[in-house]
Amino acid sequence: MSRREQYKHLLNGTANWILYAIHTVIFGYIWYQIYVPELKDPFWNRGNWAVIGMYTLFVFFFSRIFGAYRIGYMRIVDICTAQLLATFCANFIAYFQVCMVANDYMQVTPILAMMAIEAAIIVPFVYMVRYIYVRLYPPRTMIVVYGRYSPDALIAKINTRKDKYHICASESYEIGYERLYPMLREYNSVLLCDLPSQARNQIMKYCYQEGIRTYVTPKISDLLLRGAEDIHLFDTPLLVSRNQGLTVDQRFFKRIEDIVISLLGIILVSPLMLVIAAAIKLYDGGPVFYKQKRYTRDEKIFDILKFRSMSVHEESFEKTEITKKEDARVTPVGKIIRRTHLDELPQLFNILKGEMSVVGPRAEWVNTTERYIEQVPEFIFRLKVKAGLTGYAQVYGKYTTTPYDKVKLDITYIQNYSLWLDIKLILLTVKILFDGEKTEGVDGGQKTAIREEK
Repeated sequence: MSRREQYKHLLNGTANWILYAIHTVIFGYIWYQIYVPELKDPFWNRGNWAVIGMYTLFVFFFSRIFGAYRIGYMRIVDICTAQLLATFCANFIAYFQVCMVANDYMQVTPILAMMAIEAAIIVPFVYMVRYIYVRLYPPRTMIVVYGRYSPDALIAKINTRKDKYHICASESYEIGYERLYPMLREYNSVLLCDLPSQARNQIMKYCYQEGIRTYVTPKISDLLLRGAEDIHLFDTPLLVSRNQGLTVDQRFFKRIEDIVISLLGIILVSPLMLVIAAAIKLYDGGPVFYKQKRYTRDEKIFDILKFRSMSVHEESFEKTEITKKEDARVTPVGKIIRRTHLDELPQLFNILKGEMSVVGPRAEWVNTTERYIEQVPEFIFRLKVKAGLTGYAQVYGKYTTTPYDKVKLDITYIQNYSLWLDIKLILLTVKILFDGEKTEGVDGGQKTAIREEK
């Protein structure tokens, strides 16, 4: 590791603490200059410090949730989006905190002005830090070591982040370790792509010994092990993977979570759902909703409810063919509600009925699921929990994510489930509403998200 490399996290951490300080100072000024004079019973200094400190904690919490602190890791657009979302959420809660402290409704204009000031300072600051970061830490040179299948698809994904990685070469592990090891030492990092377990483990041990940074595309068994528990009954380490999905108590509290959130959601978005329903009806006079057979926990089939987004004449076709890029079947209203995920709001009723959860694997069509299982038998592993309105694969994947990668993402969720993870994914769902790539359809020649290997 180079001397400069050791200070990478220090630069990122310092930038974040400066951002927290900016938020704190601006809120402190607003609090002391505008809100404190309006309090009927003003605080002593410690009380004022506590209010300001709580605001800083709000900023810290939402920054961690949205990934706004990862200045050196994310794309500049994603960083700015995360920063602005964290600022909005922190200020939203801070306003209610101010009202509770004052025991009265306080003017919201200072909070809105504060948000504008914060945005005007934070965005240029993030751009400046990112500029310095990229200059100090250029893209990491990388070699891809692959197995049976071509790594071209993965390389294409990595090449979308040329600010982070520079793939200089790719080589099959089959050339032998004697030829491969000297090649690995020529690069800053190694990516191991779908290698047989024995070869992968051998290369990983060598990279560990030589201090070479290693990236690995995990196998499904790796993800199962990541969620396993340690057992220390004797001096031989053991891992236990219970392989039962969620426990009884986890399912109980998750059901309470589903009922509360779905009820609140239905109440809060009912005016919006009425507007969407009216727009769909006025456009072509067809039905507002459509139902479709989907899988949920334990391979049970249910009728998912969605706002209709395609032409009324194509409704039956919509149930059998996956959406494609620039799909002519999608209506103008449908384009808007699909891009913003508003077509999925009626699924709140599925959640209330107990057919779905707020968070879980995407509910796939019955026919599509059966096709996926034929090619990826492990796809059925996703059905150990209820299908979800949002989820790990929905947040970190795309509509076009391959079945094998969806399984990996959903198993990561199942094996690492917690109420905190659910809350985090719900909040991150707000962020993906601003990412059009998440809802982009498959290429015109595809009928599912399965891609042919070349």
